[in-house]
Amino acid sequence: MAKYIAKRIGLAIVTCWLVATLTFFLMNLVPGGPFMAEKALTPQAQQAMMEKYGLDKPLPEQYTIYMGKVLHGDLGPSVKQRGRTVNSIIETKFPVSAKLGGISILIAVLVGVPLGSIAAFKRGKMTDNIIIIFSTCGIAVPSFVISTLLMYVLSFELEWLPTYGLTSWRHYIMPVTALALYPASYISRLMRSSMLDVLGQDYMRTARAKGVAWFFSVFKHALRNAILPVVTYLGPLLAYTVTGSFIVEKIFTIPGLGSEFIGAITGRDYPLIMGTTIFLATLIITMNVVVDILYTIIDPRIKLK
Repeated sequence: MAKYIAKRIGLAIVTCWLVATLTFFLMNLVPGGPFMAEKALTPQAQQAMMEKYGLDKPLPEQYTIYMGKVLHGDLGPSVKQRGRTVNSIIETKFPVSAKLGGISILIAVLVGVPLGSIAAFKRGKMTDNIIIIFSTCGIAVPSFVISTLLMYVLSFELEWLPTYGLTSWRHYIMPVTALALYPASYISRLMRSSMLDVLGQDYMRTARAKGVAWFFSVFKHALRNAILPVVTYLGPLLAYTVTGSFIVEKIFTIPGLGSEFIGAITGRDYPLIMGTTIFLATLIITMNVVVDILYTIIDPRIKLK
């Protein structure tokens, strides 16, 4: 276990370095700069700002200086939000996105797993068909369309829910629904196919033949084995939730890291783009390692090497 974790940490470091390197050079290949859009600045003032933030140096030198700071945990200052560092922006904005994403993932699992299990038990019946239709629609319709529909119906037509901010529990309903619908639908389809496979196994038929209680056989044997594909999906699910929340946060005016990232791209805030990319890449890679370790807890037959 320790050898496996050390190997994955080493691969994670290399992956983060590759992500940071590619992002740095691709970002700087795009024509323009962070101060080109500021018409109030004279060319001399723009040049002075470029020198202040070290953007006038050759690209390889900028890369070396930046990566040296990253190794010490310094993601640099924001060139658009004067007086603020990238570290402080992530520290204040990420908890908002993490709370929204965490609630969405929890809802997706709590809804998707039971729906998939019910669909498997009711295979070929009306209940199964309804769940399949629901999950297919949830997968096909993107989150920004769901957000728009929810906002139009629940806010403008019925006037039940607020449309922006996160100041009360009512503010969470629409963005959480928009974020959780796709993963809940995907998990239900995944759980259905996995549960059908498990229910057809010999040990399940043996348990039924021996008169083992239905509730015990399902939750002790079937569910524990059928849920493994869902655990596998938790890593990519985090990536989807984090990136999907960018658009949802923008639509509902949520002060999270997603809106900051989009603003950084449109404003060419290079340090903020780099900092959020490195942070999110590290988070996703870490969660994938955690998911791999969870395999052994759920199914002791799996050995990590």
